[in-house]
Amino acid sequence: MISLTVTAVVFGVVFLAELPDKTALAGLVLGTRYRASYVFAGVAAAFALHVVLAVAAGSVLTLLPQQLVRALTGVLFLGGAAMLVLKRDEGEEEVRQPEDQSFWKVSGAGFMLILVAEFGDLTQIMTANLAARYDDPLSVGLGAVLALWTVAGIGIVGGRALMKKVPLRLITQIAALVMLGLGVWSLWEAVTG
Repeated sequence: MISLTVTAVVFGVVFLAELPDKTALAGLVLGTRYRASYVFAGVAAAFALHVVLAVAAGSVLTLLPQQLVRALTGVLFLGGAAMLVLKRDEGEEEVRQPEDQSFWKVSGAGFMLILVAEFGDLTQIMTANLAARYDDPLSVGLGAVLALWTVAGIGIVGGRALMKKVPLRLITQIAALVMLGLGVWSLWEAVTG
């Protein structure tokens, strides 16, 4: 059974962490050059694959003792918060345009871009942590994939407008604060048992 609470928490955390990421900017670039629905199809498929891998990794972590998992999750969340605070703003990466703008070429370009760029990314690691923390792979996977798809959609369709209204730095700081809170909470639970 899906827990709406877990799904909502995961959605919020992953959404805030992914919004300032370079792949949202890459989706924006692809969306301005190609048909948005084609780009989204490829990007969504790649994000779904990443979530499945992350949830599987997180589910393996649930086999470890709970205090160890909580401590590890807390440390990784704190590391994620530090990465967000310390990362430098990166410019748009050059995206190779397919000559042919058919569905398969454009969606394939979006899929490959996200598949490579997001492998081992912060949100994939966070999704694995959340899967280990909540021991609810379906709810965590649903929340993570919906958050990633939402960010992709925002990036592809309306990224420029959003970035004009909400500073990227603010979004990054909010994501870091949420991860800091989750990290401290996980460590507190590890210590208090």
